[in-house]
Amino acid sequence: MKLFGVLLFVFMACGVFVYQQTTKSASPQPTPTPAAQPSPTPPKSPTQEINDRFVQQISERIKGHENEPAEQVFKNIQRFKGLPAGRLLRIMNGGYSRALGVTCTHCHVEEDFASEDKRPKRAAREMAAMHRSINEQLGKMQNLASKPEERAINCSTCHRGAIDPMATSR
Repeated sequence: MKLFGVLLFVFMACGVFVYQQTTKSASPQPTPTPAAQPSPTPPKSPTQEINDRFVQQISERIKGHENEPAEQVFKNIQRFKGLPAGRLLRIMNGGYSRALGVTCTHCHVEEDFASEDKRPKRAAREMAAMHRSINEQLGKMQNLASKPEERAINCSTCHRGAIDPMATSR
C-alpha cells in the first residue's frame, strides 16, 4: 500500500509537470509594448523578510568565502557538496524556503544550522532524494514533447508555497 502511495505521488508530480509544459508552450507569450513600465516589485512577505535577515547575517559571517565549496564553509553539508557557499544560501532562500513558505528555522535550529534535530530537515533530505529520482526518470522518458534537458520538477511543483503539498490541491 505504501508503494502505491509513492507511485501515485510520482504519477501526479509527472502529470503536473507535463501539464505545466503543455500550457506553457500552448499559451502565447505577451509581447511587451515599448511604453510598458516594469511592474512594481511586490512587497516581501514577513517570512521572506526573516529569511533575508538570516541570509544577510550568514553572508557577513562567510564574507570572502562565498566562492569556496559549501562543505568547506558550512558544517554537515550532504546534498550540495562542491556548490559555492554563496550559491547554497541563494538556493535555500530563493528555492526551498519560498517553495514551502517557511522561514529558515522551520528546518534548521537557529543556534546550530548543522543540527539534525528537526524532523523537517531530515524530511527535506528525503524529499530531495525523491526529487532527484523523479528528474532522472523524466529525463529518460521518450514520448514527451519537451527535450530531456527541459524536463524537471522542483519543490514548488508540488508545494506551491505551502508546507503541506496536499493543501495546495484542495
